[in-house]
Amino acid sequence: MGPGMNDSPTDLPAPSHASAAEGRSSAATGGRRTQAERNATTRAALVEAGRTLFSTKGFAEVATDELARAAGVTRGALYHQYDGKAGLFAAVLEAVEAEVVDRVARAMEGAEDPAARLVAGLDAYLDACADPTIHRITLVEGPAALGWSAWREVGHRHGLGLVEQAVAAYAPAGAPVEALAHVLMGALGEAALFVAAAADPAAARQEAHRAVIGLLQGLGRGSGGEPGSTTDGRSGRT
Repeated sequence: MGPGMNDSPTDLPAPSHASAAEGRSSAATGGRRTQAERNATTRAALVEAGRTLFSTKGFAEVATDELARAAGVTRGALYHQYDGKAGLFAAVLEAVEAEVVDRVARAMEGAEDPAARLVAGLDAYLDACADPTIHRITLVEGPAALGWSAWREVGHRHGLGLVEQAVAAYAPAGAPVEALAHVLMGALGEAALFVAAAADPAAARQEAHRAVIGLLQGLGRGSGGEPGSTTDGRSGRT
């Protein structure tokens, strides 16, 4: 599937994200911009527009014309950069997954021991997924837009390594670290979905936190330390 007959090089996009960003960059470099810089500006504008529209309207309800218009580019530019709506959604998902993993990793860095790192990571992940944009793109629209296998591959490519490292540092010797990391990834995703669908998200978050902590405590038996939680569902020792 490609751009339509109206996607000619003479199409004039309405001023918006891309044109404004190009103007700032052009001024900073004396008016000289490379093709790579122009491509990067266009791609950034499209990802920003896609993030907003996919998270508010859903993948199926957003048209390519609407995406191009919001980004301030032509449909031809969208197809040139991302080969259509699905390609753009994949780029948006990659960006959001990277953002979530960065938030989780930064939260885990300040923890004092392997058990605390796991709990800090759990809290950071649940907090991130409480963001409506992150939740809808990563957990709702992702599998619908890309298919389960492709969606799962993106999530695992970004997050599985971090989870494996945390599990390896915490689990007892001889534990099946790779399998445990996969199980924990699945539990985290289901916990976030459970919270999002609840009539009382705050209460559901506490329940989800306790449920995942229970899994981690089972994993930690024999490792010398078990994660705990406070009554508000945050990290701490009971």
